[in-house]
Amino acid sequence: MKKLVSTLTAILGISTLAAQDVVVKGPDEKLQLAVFVQNETKPCYSVSYNGKTMLEKSPLGMNTNIGDFTKNLKLTGHSVDKIDTVYQQTRIKVSNVHYRANELTCHLENEQGQKLGVIFRVSDNDVAFRYTLPHQGGKASVTVKEEQTGFRFPEQTTTFLCPQSDAMIGWKRTKPSYEEEYKADAPMSDRSQYGHGYTFPCLFRIGNDGWVLVSETGVDSRYCGSRLSDVSEGNLYTVAFPMAEENNGNGTVAPAFALPGATPWRTITVGDHLKPIVETTVPWDVVSPLYETKHDYRFGRGTWSWILWQDGSINYDDQVRYIDFASAMGYEYALIDNWWDTRIGHQRMKSLVEYARDKGVELFLWYSSSGYWNDIEQGPVNRMDNAIIRKREMKWLQSLGVKGIKVDFFGGDKQETMRLYEDILSDADDHGLMVIFHGCTLPRGWERMYPNYVGSEAVLASENMVFNQHFCDEEAFNTCLHPFIRNTVGSMEFGGCFLNKRLNRNNDGGTTRRTTDVFQLATTVLLQNPVQNFALAPNNLKDVPAVCMDFMKRVPTTWDETRFVDGYPGKYVVLARRQGDTWYLAAVNAGKEPLKLKLDLEMFAGKTVALYKDDKKGEPELTSLKVKENGKVQLEIRPQGGILCIK
Repeated sequence: MKKLVSTLTAILGISTLAAQDVVVKGPDEKLQLAVFVQNETKPCYSVSYNGKTMLEKSPLGMNTNIGDFTKNLKLTGHSVDKIDTVYQQTRIKVSNVHYRANELTCHLENEQGQKLGVIFRVSDNDVAFRYTLPHQGGKASVTVKEEQTGFRFPEQTTTFLCPQSDAMIGWKRTKPSYEEEYKADAPMSDRSQYGHGYTFPCLFRIGNDGWVLVSETGVDSRYCGSRLSDVSEGNLYTVAFPMAEENNGNGTVAPAFALPGATPWRTITVGDHLKPIVETTVPWDVVSPLYETKHDYRFGRGTWSWILWQDGSINYDDQVRYIDFASAMGYEYALIDNWWDTRIGHQRMKSLVEYARDKGVELFLWYSSSGYWNDIEQGPVNRMDNAIIRKREMKWLQSLGVKGIKVDFFGGDKQETMRLYEDILSDADDHGLMVIFHGCTLPRGWERMYPNYVGSEAVLASENMVFNQHFCDEEAFNTCLHPFIRNTVGSMEFGGCFLNKRLNRNNDGGTTRRTTDVFQLATTVLLQNPVQNFALAPNNLKDVPAVCMDFMKRVPTTWDETRFVDGYPGKYVVLARRQGDTWYLAAVNAGKEPLKLKLDLEMFAGKTVALYKDDKKGEPELTSLKVKENGKVQLEIRPQGGILCIK
């Protein structure tokens, strides 16, 4: 038996450094996790990659209403296992995933003999871990007062972080909604803008040693959404729970769950370069579907009148124009935004759905998340936060043939709000409805957990460019962040690709777009969401070069493979995605000078590809590019410009 355990331990990369220390490595043995009970009282862990420290000794544990699991703990044992699974997923960056990891379960016990488990899964570039609690002396439920969980970074680390806003601020008191501005390459000593830490995901550069992305996944109705605190002494960030003021003060800050039970997974993606960060699938690797569906959901492109034509467009005639536009583009969907309940009405909606279907277009309808946590007046309100009304409304939507809903303006990250997200998704699936969330939290593994979930905003999205010139000026910078941070952990309903030069109804006023048309086309590949409502307008059929509109008629929204090629957060990005046998390579430049790149494009080796680029005047040009047999190419990208290669 001892020989068998020794052999298994060797296979899984598990070793014991001392009586209270355990080490586990990933399958390729570059990523190493060490678990300690420091001074034989406080559990902690560290992470290294290729011999370089990515996380220094960082605390573990949590304090609950049934026991303190942060100190005076001892490691009573550990068990090991091997994870080797294959799954398919149609709504993320890759359609087929082979997940291999070594799993370590550490068994801890406090002075009262109460037990806490910590499960770690270590793959080639990812660590995922969560706490488990059994029944404790007859207790069948637990409230988590706080987590000790932390992430301690080496001194040379710089950060790429989005601050958590104050609660109940912004338009109609709708924040927090994950829409604050990032700072790039900031020192750890910088405090967050509002003093509440940072929203997940959080990207860190460990000097010249590598990169770390921290996030969480598997959050459902049984826990709250968390964030990172501001940094404390010793370069330590800790997991923080929602603010009491969120949801207008309603609901508890502390999450609770039944025993036996577990917390969500906290994830750490590491690499000595950015490729593992961009290509990670860990948000979906460690979660499982929560329910099966009997529906066959279809994903695709959509039009969206509100983004440029705003509230005034929510009337029957303007929606007919956008449905006709979607039909002309060959798009699957049109989204009808707020106020449709009073400006079109439930009675006329039936005829609008029928009109759209005759044109080969299906509809999504907008709803407020509703209720008592903000001051939203846009209708429909008070439909999604009550189970009886919600199910009645969804039954009506199903009877009309509506295919999806967009639910907006949520109240924060408390457990009661996570329960609302789950309730909406579950009820919507009962009625064959897909769901987009807006003004909302980060999705946390939801593409795999909920079969009808098709994306969340949770980012400073395209609408802000319409509202304020500053966001047009910063568009290229923000676009060069999202593939490395927000969009790498979850689908992102951005609503981008403006081809109006001026962002208003008539293309003659309002804010001014700074980026080129090819930059805009490139964003449709760079920013991933299975249902993407583009910021196009009917006038674009006449006032935009045909080369752009022809591309927009063909661009997909679902992908079989994603590869990082080159880039640096906030400066430039080169990304390739494959659908079927066709590769799309997209690149944009946020810099003020032309960017000259030498790239290895092995997927195009020896082939002649279609090349979309900016000419000397910044206008779109379609030409061809012969790629050498070794895949090496040289490309130049204009400032705030882009390139697309397709084959």
